Order: sequence, then C-alpha cells, then structure tokens
Amino acid sequence: MERARVVDLRSDTVTLPTPEMIEAMRTAELGDDVSREDPTVRRLEELAAGTLAKEAALLTTSGTQGNLLSVMSQTKRGDEIILEAESHQYYYELGGFSVIGGLVPRLVKGHNGVMTPEDIEAVLRPPDVLRFAPTSLICIENPHHRSGNTLWTPSQTKAVYDLAMAHGLKVHLDGSRIFDAAVALDVDVRDFTRYVDSVMFCLSKTLSAPIGSIIAGTREFIDRARMYRKMLGGGMRQAGIIAAPGIIAIEKMVGRLKDDHANAKLLAKGLANIQGVSIDLSLVQTNMVLYEVNGLGVTAKDWASRLNESGVKVLAREDNKVVMVTHRGIEREDIEYTLKVTELVSKQIKKKS
Repeated sequence: MERARVVDLRSDTVTLPTPEMIEAMRTAELGDDVSREDPTVRRLEELAAGTLAKEAALLTTSGTQGNLLSVMSQTKRGDEIILEAESHQYYYELGGFSVIGGLVPRLVKGHNGVMTPEDIEAVLRPPDVLRFAPTSLICIENPHHRSGNTLWTPSQTKAVYDLAMAHGLKVHLDGSRIFDAAVALDVDVRDFTRYVDSVMFCLSKTLSAPIGSIIAGTREFIDRARMYRKMLGGGMRQAGIIAAPGIIAIEKMVGRLKDDHANAKLLAKGLANIQGVSIDLSLVQTNMVLYEVNGLGVTAKDWASRLNESGVKVLAREDNKVVMVTHRGIEREDIEYTLKVTELVSKQIKKKS
C-alpha cells in the first residue's frame, strides 16, 4: 500500500542534508579542532570569514550557542544589552545571556522586527554607575523570525550601526537566515555584515547542513569566543564531519533560496483566497508564511491538528498564529497539494459550524 503523502512545513529545521553533504562527511579530512588541527574546520571558518568580509570565524554547534558566545564576548557581567522585544534571542534562547552571561535585557518594540535609531535612542540612558546597568551591545535580527522572517535592509542596518558607533556601543547580528535576506533583496551578504561587529548564521535550516552555525568578527572577538565555547562544553575534536557539509552549504546552497521564497509567495497567495484565513502578503518576504484562522472560528492549535491529520504539518504558535515554512525538499507540487488540503479542511470546518 502506498504511503500517505506528508508535506512538512513546520520549519526549515526539518531540512535534510544533500547526498553530496553526506558523502563529504564520510570523506572529510579530520583532526583535533580544539588544538585547531582539523583542516576541514579551518577551511570552513576561512571560507565563512571571507564570505562575510570579517577577519575570522568560528564553528559553533548551534545558532543559540553562537548568539550566546557573541554576546558574552563583547560584554561584561552586569552590562545591559538592547534587543527587539520579539527577538529570537529573547523569546527562544532560554535567557542564556542572563543566566550564563549575567546580562540585563533592555527591550525595544520595533516595527515588524525592525528597530529604528529613534527607537533605540529613546531607551538609551546617560551613564550612571549608581543607578543604571551600562549599555554595551545592540542585538538585531535579520530576518526577524517572530514577524514572519521579515527583513532589515542594509540602509536600516547601517543607521543602527551609526547610532551605536556614536554611543560607543557594539552591534551583533543574529543572522540565522541572513543569506535569505541577501537573496530576497538581491544584495551581497556583505552589505549587511559590514555594518555589524559580529554576526551569527546557521549552516542548517535553509542552507541544508545537518548541524552547526558560524559566528564571525574580528580576530580578537573570535579568540574570546573560542575560549567561551570551550568553557561551555562546545570544544569539538574531529569536527570536520560537521564542517564538510557546512562548506557545501555556503558554496552551493545559497543560490537555490530564491525557490523557497517563490514557493512561500505562491502558498501565501493561495491562502489569502481562502475565506476565514487572514494574512498580510507584504510580510511574506522570504520562506515563512504567517497567518491567522480566527475567521474560521477555530484556534491555531486545532487548525494545525486538522491539517496534520490530512498530511500537512504546520506549526501553531502560542499567540494563535499559524506558521508554514518552505525549504529544500518542498517543491511547487507540494505547495499545490497543501493548498488543496487547506481548502478542503476549511470547507469541512465551515460545514460543521
């Protein structure tokens, strides 16, 4: 009996490595990376640093670890860091910057995840060692996950960087999917990274590697981050098996991101035609589609459950929004199938109401 079709749109974290990546893992030249003797890791880090126009780079086990290392390496305990109020670092990284880094978050509400210099200036406080935690770092996120992977432009990034420089602050970019931003806006990724002091991006997710993220910045920053990585148990030995697919991710997987974006737009337009579904098409800028089903009289959790039973996996968020994410392995016919299933489920709900 033929297996029922399943289209998994919960996240691009479900993306599987390519056959070439798996072969590269099998044949990778290895060494002890803690002693900086793994040639494949060194090649990946040099490639990443050059791609981002930074002095040096470091392989980390995850984006969460990469963000934490980046923040800790540019602050001291008791400092304040500025974050967008709905940022991934604040929402989904277990407060590591506070628990481990000893840092105080200062939240700024942006517009679709983007903070303006005026937004940030409004929360900056004058130095006062007897009252205020000193601010040392501004963290931005591009694309901004909770807003639907919405984008910062290079000019918006530069504006915040200029403000930071004027106040003696550093800027960290949580660029988990920064190559999606570059492809969507048709710019070089360096147009973003030249305006930040540090950057993190994931080799997994849209770039399809099975594990790992990269942080990049000055050599001094990376030396400090390497120390903290070891302290947090992130020192790896024959890590070339992780680095090998990462090299392929950077060299060969960026160009195809435009297909994910096109599929997301196709999906969004189809959903917009379903009565009871509410979606802002202007916010579908990369590979994520974020929408509401309040008009159907069901919760996002119930909606997700019904779709899952019909072979389409989606994510119901805690704010009653539904998330669908396109990625490698999702083709146009999968989008068409998803829209058929979605239309059918919506009609079943309407019929019962």
